[in-house]
Amino acid sequence: MRSLLLNMFIALFWVSGVTVSFWYIYKKRNTIQHRSSNLALKHTMHSSSGTCSNCGSEDSNLQDQIIKRYNNQWSKQEDNFNKFRSMLVSSCHGASKAIVTQANTPLGSKVEYDGEKTKPFKVTPKLFNTFSKEPFHNFPWKTCAVVGNGGILTNSSCGEDIDSAQFIFRCNLPPLGNGYKKDVGNKTNLVTANPSILLDKFAGLMERRHPFVENLSSYGNSFLLLPAFSYSRNIDVSLRAVYTLQDFQTPARPIFLNPKYLKSLMQFWRARGLKAERLSTGVMMASLALELCMNVNLYGFWPFPLHPYRKHPLSNHYYDDQQGKNVHNMSAEFEQLLRLHEQGVVRVHLGKCTSGPR
Repeated sequence: MRSLLLNMFIALFWVSGVTVSFWYIYKKRNTIQHRSSNLALKHTMHSSSGTCSNCGSEDSNLQDQIIKRYNNQWSKQEDNFNKFRSMLVSSCHGASKAIVTQANTPLGSKVEYDGEKTKPFKVTPKLFNTFSKEPFHNFPWKTCAVVGNGGILTNSSCGEDIDSAQFIFRCNLPPLGNGYKKDVGNKTNLVTANPSILLDKFAGLMERRHPFVENLSSYGNSFLLLPAFSYSRNIDVSLRAVYTLQDFQTPARPIFLNPKYLKSLMQFWRARGLKAERLSTGVMMASLALELCMNVNLYGFWPFPLHPYRKHPLSNHYYDDQQGKNVHNMSAEFEQLLRLHEQGVVRVHLGKCTSGPR
């Protein structure tokens, strides 16, 4: 009897050992495969510095599929445009709510940040006096250009097309001189400035402020759009920008993005399948342009590391290869814009420009 129990114990121990061994091998194999897949994806979507070892295969195939969908002979579809614009206006009311004004954010009201859940702040008389009264009083504009900063703009010859638009949106204080005019133009009606740029490039305006003022001279009397109320840390540096412009009597006109508008805009795009932690500045401006303009043209929107036609590596921006923070889903955003291009709602420009915006 004792011998039988011993044999059963040995058999049970052996079976358990084999089971654990198989489980370990299976788990290890899946872990390696998962890491390999992630590594391959990182190589595929590498930021076009020329070191992407897999750019010629999977990513190239993806881009080929996109180009097959891209209609170079684009024409506006009025019904589709009016339908989409109507949905956007009814959801977001960008013309009256995209910018913080003295009308939509009165003295003594409370404002909630759109990027963090902290205690709302009260609008003081000092803050209220920095609010615009009515920035967009003469819309709709006939043609608008929204200019992203993608490396696809390099050697695009799109400058003349961009400058022919009635209203031009630019993102995050991009350089316009130094030989860039041929590709990106030099006219601006509205330019955005993330507080991170003010902190990184101009020391948060805590030191010499003249370089900031000199930089803004490229944009003339355009609106300077600041997301002052996305995060609590943005307020002080944004106000320093406003006071700097006033002290130096520059023609630039500072305005603030409305956090209520950004929340409604995020809900609008999420309802259409766009999953992202935050919308990029480019999509924000494209959305606003669709409410304010009758014809919207997009330039510099291409999130992939290879040129769509010539297949050479592209820099992240037309002026540098610096990578941004990984908070935006650029490829998913481009998919949404490509759909609108296919539907004749917006015109996405890829490759060289040969004619002005239609």
